[in-house]
Amino acid sequence: MLDRRLYLHLASWLGQWPAGPGLHVVSSNRRARPAWDGRLRPAVGVAAPDCSILSVPPDRVAAVRALACGRPIEELLPFLPAAVGKPGWPAHGSVFRWSVAPARLPEVGEWTPPTDPGLPPWLRFFSRPVLVVRDADGRYLAGAGIKRHDAYGHELAVGTVREARGRGLARRLVAQAARRVLDEGAVPTYLHAFDNPASARVAEAAGFPDRGWTSYGVYPS
Repeated sequence: MLDRRLYLHLASWLGQWPAGPGLHVVSSNRRARPAWDGRLRPAVGVAAPDCSILSVPPDRVAAVRALACGRPIEELLPFLPAAVGKPGWPAHGSVFRWSVAPARLPEVGEWTPPTDPGLPPWLRFFSRPVLVVRDADGRYLAGAGIKRHDAYGHELAVGTVREARGRGLARRLVAQAARRVLDEGAVPTYLHAFDNPASARVAEAAGFPDRGWTSYGVYPS
């Protein structure tokens, strides 16, 4: 049974959930408004084993439906940026994971403002505190941020500097951040590229199993 928070997140984030078999192109005004980081996401899709929904702006639904025309979402991706009016933007595909029972790993990070000195640029996109690990001299080693897409689903992002990899920092940060998301009443999600086995191992170790779900979208890298 699908967790109610995840159900509400998908319905809110995409504009509809669930649907019947095959790919369904749906309209959502959210695709025409800035997302959590102030940038547009003119196409967002989630594919489960029995349902695939692709969310686009209202004025692009007809064009994308005509383009889809029975194709699976993977075959549609190369043509999707132009179909949503962003021909120069990349199309992304990811493994889509979520967890309601993150691994009970020891906490390792501290919540800090994203404006703190020494943090990498990607953490500065977040408007709320981020989870950070520093060494004894205060140098940044690893961090995690929470992308609050809506009230029901919050996506986790994590990164570790090269010299600190292999210590299990990322998995502990993800589990710690996931517990915070659950405490806030939302479900934590985790996306990673299909060809990123290191991120896949982090997700598995933090309690985010691969259920065969995928996510797709058009947005800046």
